[in-house]
Amino acid sequence: MRTQPKLRGGCFALALTLILASCGGNTSTSGSSSSSSSSSSSSSSSSSSSSSSSSSSSSSSSSSSSSSSSSSSSSSSGSLSKFCPSNSACKILPLGDSITDGVGVTGGGGYRIELFRLATEAGRDITFVGTFANGPTNVAGVPFPRNHEGVSGETIAQIHNRVRNQALRDNPNIILVHAGTNDMWSGASGAPQRLATLIDDLFTRAPNALIVVSNIIPWPQMSTAVNQYNSQITSLINQRINEGKNIVFVDQNTGFPSGELADGIHPNTQGYARMAAKWYNAIYEHLVDIN
Repeated sequence: MRTQPKLRGGCFALALTLILASCGGNTSTSGSSSSSSSSSSSSSSSSSSSSSSSSSSSSSSSSSSSSSSSSSSSSSSGSLSKFCPSNSACKILPLGDSITDGVGVTGGGGYRIELFRLATEAGRDITFVGTFANGPTNVAGVPFPRNHEGVSGETIAQIHNRVRNQALRDNPNIILVHAGTNDMWSGASGAPQRLATLIDDLFTRAPNALIVVSNIIPWPQMSTAVNQYNSQITSLINQRINEGKNIVFVDQNTGFPSGELADGIHPNTQGYARMAAKWYNAIYEHLVDIN
């Protein structure tokens, strides 16, 4: 075993100084390196934070863009439809009595004229179907589909009889129902029930169609009966809506001025335009945009 040499006097002091100097130098370098590393880490962290902020901003922007796109998509009605085809005109059956026929307007056509104009000018592709025809030849610069299923003087029961026979021969996508005015000659009793029976039969015979039912427009001479009849229509339609049926209610009575009646019963041109606007608002979202 070798004996370690002992340091004496100045040699020991010199050795100690060298050791301390060496340790101090290393400590200083380590501290500088640590500080640099810390600074680098801080810079990296700042960069990471900036990147994260940028990513968050980008994500937010993307989310906003996606939300905007979604909102735009949902507000763009008519691109797809549950009821109307995408490659041909949506077939609409106007079903009713003389008000559907268009009595009160020279040449007939009634609300169908303005309804067709509204749809055409909005780029919605529609046509009218039915076993009768009247109205103008052209509307909004294009041929007017003159067909309809409105017969003057008919009651709900008589209209229903046509549904059992020829009325649905063209397989309509949408059926507009304004019926019951002629029943009011005998009062409102039983009329809501007859309307309900007609509606339920339409569900059976045209299960894929949208049934759009309105109350009847004012008839001042028979206002008591009209009001009694109309007051029951909303509830019978809401019942079927709750059952999941393809049905929509349109209020054609509220706000209809007597000054827009040509003869106290049938609308004049302004009255039919008012009806058309209400029908259109009810079916617009189901029509296909062809633009």
